[in-house]
Amino acid sequence: MDALASINYTTRQGDTFDELALQVYNSEKKAHLLIEANPDYADVLIFDAGVELTIPIYEETDQPETLAPWRRSE
Repeated sequence: MDALASINYTTRQGDTFDELALQVYNSEKKAHLLIEANPDYADVLIFDAGVELTIPIYEETDQPETLAPWRRSE
């Protein structure tokens, strides 16, 4: 999956990858997309304020309801 674009985000005290993924992608299960885009911070669990992160933007794709659960991206 290739990003269409990306934006910069400056963290607030207490931000986490899963919380940001929930806000950006509506799924905390997509936190890996943020971690892959910011490998220098992959070991950070809770961010301090002021860390610059790259937030990749992906095209929304509709998945049929009949798609097997293990094939779904969420």
